[in-house]
Amino acid sequence: MLTIYNRGSLINPSWFALDTSRGIEDPLLKVYMRASVIVSEYLVYVPAIIIFLRHYTRAHGVGTTSASVALVAILMQPATILVDHGHFQYNTVMLGFVVATISSLYAGRLLWACVFFVAAIGFKQMALYYSPVIFAYLLGSCLTPHLRLGRLLSISLTTLLAFTILFTPLLLGALYDEKRNLTLPEQSEPPLLQWVPARINTDSRLHIVLLQTAQTIHRCFPFARGVFEDKVANFWCSLNTFYKLRNLEGIIELSRVSLYFTLMSVLAPLLIIGAVPRMSLLPYALASSAWGFFLFSFQVHEKSVLLPLLPMTLLLGSKDGLSKEYRAWIGWANLLGTWTMYPLLKRDELRTPYIVVSLLWAYLLGLPPTSVSVYYDPKNENVVGRARPPDDLHTMTKILHFQYYYIMAFWHLLEAFAEPPEGKPDLWVVANACFGAVGFGICYLWCTWKLVLKSGLVDGYLVSRETQDSKVNQATNSDVKRTQ
Repeated sequence: MLTIYNRGSLINPSWFALDTSRGIEDPLLKVYMRASVIVSEYLVYVPAIIIFLRHYTRAHGVGTTSASVALVAILMQPATILVDHGHFQYNTVMLGFVVATISSLYAGRLLWACVFFVAAIGFKQMALYYSPVIFAYLLGSCLTPHLRLGRLLSISLTTLLAFTILFTPLLLGALYDEKRNLTLPEQSEPPLLQWVPARINTDSRLHIVLLQTAQTIHRCFPFARGVFEDKVANFWCSLNTFYKLRNLEGIIELSRVSLYFTLMSVLAPLLIIGAVPRMSLLPYALASSAWGFFLFSFQVHEKSVLLPLLPMTLLLGSKDGLSKEYRAWIGWANLLGTWTMYPLLKRDELRTPYIVVSLLWAYLLGLPPTSVSVYYDPKNENVVGRARPPDDLHTMTKILHFQYYYIMAFWHLLEAFAEPPEGKPDLWVVANACFGAVGFGICYLWCTWKLVLKSGLVDGYLVSRETQDSKVNQATNSDVKRTQ
C-alpha cells in the first residue's frame, strides 16, 4: 500500500493529500487505483494459486485437464472478482499470502509458511480467521508422531522475527515523530496497555513503543462498532431480526458471548488438524474455521465471506474436486455467497457485472441457472438393469440446493419489481441475510463433516456401524425367506 501511495503521488500529489483527498472522484485516480488492484493480484494472488495447485494436484494425482479447470474456476471466483475489482478492495493480496502459506506447507517449507502467514495478517487482520488452524497444524506437526523440539523453536523464532520486521517501521516512525516533538491527540489508552502491571513514564520511549503496539492490536478488533454494522448473513444479524440484541445490553457482554460462540465453532477443526496434522486436511479445516468466524465472530462485513469461500474453492483441485458432490457444494456456496453480497454490489452499481460473472462461473461448473448437469444427467438416470452411478448426489442435497436456487431467483424478482411493505424498507435485504446465514451454517456443517470423514477419526465407528447394519439386513432377509 505504501508503494501504491508513493507511485501515485508522483503522478498527482493531490490524490493522496491528507484530509482534502477524502471522497475525491477523479476518473484518473479510479483508473490508477483499479489498475493497482490488478497488478497486486498478478504479483501475489495468481502466482500463489498456480504454485499451490501444482503441489496440490500432484499430491492428489489429478490430471492436467482437471487441474486446468480447477485453476480457471478458482481465479474466476465471482465473489472475489466482484469485491476486489468492482467494490474495490485488495483482498486478493491477503488471500494470496494465505495460499502461499498453504503451498509452503505442502512443499514442507514450514518457516516460509510462517513468514507468508504473518504477511497475510499484517496486510489484513481478517486472515486471523485462519490462525487457529495454522497454529494447530504447525503445533501438531511438532508433536506427532514424536516431539520435534528443534522444529518448534525454529517456527516460534521465525514467527517472532517476522512480526518484529513487520512492526519495526511503525515503531521507528513513532520514535521519529517523538524526536520531532510531534504529539498525538488526546486519546484513551488501549486496554492492552492498561493491563501492564508496572506504570511506565508516559514521556519515555518505551511507553511510545508499547502504546503504538497496543494501539495497533486494539485497532484489529473494533469492539466499539457493535456486533455487526450492516445487514450481513451471519448468526448475530439473523438473530437480531427476531430478537433485538440491544435488549441484552447491560445484561450480558455481547463481545464475550461472541467470543465463546466463535471458539466453540472453531474447536472441532482446531482439535482435528492438531491431532491429525495432514496436509490434505488443511483446506477442509481452514474452510470450517473461517465459516465459524464469519457466522459468530464480532463485527463481520459482507466481504468477509471471501475467507471461507477460498479454501472451500481450493478443494476443486483435489482428487474429488470435479465430482458431482464437490462441484455442487462448492458451487452452491460460492453462488450463495455472491448472492448475499448483492445489496452491497447494487449500491456500487455492479448489477450487470454481478449477473455476467455469476452466470459465467455457473456455466463453467455446470450449475444452475445455466445448467443442471451436476444434479441431473439423463444418461445416468435409472433404467431397468442399470444402477445409479456412485457419484450421484443424495436426494436431500438436490432438494436443499434447488430450494435455495429457487429462493435466490424469487428474491431477485421481489427486489427488482416489488416494493417492501410500508414501515419495513429493509425487508428484502434482511430476508437475504437470514436465508444466507442458514445456508452458510449448512456450508460450515458440510466442511466440518468432510474434515471428520477425511481425518479417519471415525473410521472404526462407521465400519462397525456398517457391519452391524449388514448383519441386521442379512438376518431380516433370512427371516423373510423362511416366512415365504
